[in-house]
Amino acid sequence: MVAMKPNPIRFGTDGWRAVVADDFTYANVRAVAQGVAAYLGNESRPVVVGHDSRYCAELFAREVARVLVANGLSVVLLDRVTPTPAVSWAITQLHAAGGIVVTASHNSAEFNGIKYKPDFGGSAPPEIVAEIERHTAVALEAGVTEMTYDEAVATGRLQTVDPLPDFFVQLGRMVDLDALRAHGLRVLHEAMYGAGAGLIARALRGGSTTVEELHGERNPGFGGMHPEPIDRYMPEAMERMQSGAFDLGIANDGDADRVGIIDETGRYINQLQVMALFAMYLLEQRGLRGDIVRSVTTSGMLDALGERFGVTVHEMPVGFKYIGTKMMETDAILGGEESGGYAFRGHIPERDGILSGLMMASMIVDYGLPLSGILAHLEDLVGPHSYDRHDIRFPREGYEERKEQIYARMQQNEPHHLAGSKVVRTRTDDGFKFYLDDGSWVLMRMSGTEPLMRVYAEATTKERVEQLISALENQSGVNARIAVGASE
Repeated sequence: MVAMKPNPIRFGTDGWRAVVADDFTYANVRAVAQGVAAYLGNESRPVVVGHDSRYCAELFAREVARVLVANGLSVVLLDRVTPTPAVSWAITQLHAAGGIVVTASHNSAEFNGIKYKPDFGGSAPPEIVAEIERHTAVALEAGVTEMTYDEAVATGRLQTVDPLPDFFVQLGRMVDLDALRAHGLRVLHEAMYGAGAGLIARALRGGSTTVEELHGERNPGFGGMHPEPIDRYMPEAMERMQSGAFDLGIANDGDADRVGIIDETGRYINQLQVMALFAMYLLEQRGLRGDIVRSVTTSGMLDALGERFGVTVHEMPVGFKYIGTKMMETDAILGGEESGGYAFRGHIPERDGILSGLMMASMIVDYGLPLSGILAHLEDLVGPHSYDRHDIRFPREGYEERKEQIYARMQQNEPHHLAGSKVVRTRTDDGFKFYLDDGSWVLMRMSGTEPLMRVYAEATTKERVEQLISALENQSGVNARIAVGASE
């Protein structure tokens, strides 16, 4: 019998994620906690520990807390299921050294994970991640310093806190909650069994506005649902919105740092449109000025808005560890990425799906138009844009090797033309993005958190988008038609 060597623990685009009882085990969670403790050293500020609604998430959070306390650190353990942005806000308000969130975000139910947030509440930059990974590897070999949970409590260095009251105060600073409550909006909230359950309703209760919630109970299996707020994963919400009984549909992922938006006609507003709407709203309606930070997977509509309103738009690699850092450097008014994560000046430099949903409601109130009308106004300003993304799933075993093979193939065979258009510029720091002479673009990149190849495109028509995606899939040598999870 050959002894199996444990897999190394690697943080992807935003945290470490793994399958529960396979690599995501109590022992590995303790090792990551030990890695964070070693990274923080003799830190006098507390460490915040929170968790989402996944299977045994609160028990994993307790494991983290007791290891941190055993290493001489003080811990603030959040006392309930908490959205990741609320954990991040608590870090800033408690003047903490950082925080650990037990969550696998939008991943399917068999996963759990850990996100580390530094003292500013955003995603950890690569240099911090590298240090935590290095210390975690040592812990896997040498073991961890630990004590029981009861012993940790007895030290006096472990306290529990409800983070939500302070979080709602901050939401009220970012949007006029009284105006939203009084407006009489009819909101459907698709909570996707996640950590955002109940929070949109709590924010908006007390006036004539009503909120109806779907899938708000705790269900670690997500009821068979994939907790990512995009149209194909929320058919019930899409159908309910098509009834005409609501003004706005808001959906959140498993840890509520992402948002999906449905307009009053039942039309899904894609993530690129949502970020462009936020940019237009902040610039035109609220009169703000400042830089905008977008990921390489987001829309050229933002560049058009930047030019129109005289603000700088920065295009960054995927991940809020890059976007949040640039936002802090430039005091940007908005940051966002294609996955449905958006951040706003005056809040944390990190995605917040709850605030994003409320910001969309505020947009409807302030423009005095239905969401479909606001989207039409955006198109008047920037012209028509269509977008799609194909997700091509691979087996977890051997994914890293396959990833290297695909990237090597692309490097050796970079195209000069795609789907009949000339490639005028190429970006290769996060996958392969090709900018074409007709103003469209297409991008292929391998996910850092799931065994997926993602292919994105934006053009003026849906037909052109599909042509570009097919052309780049063929260029990569991957047959999307046989891939599990590929977009239809």
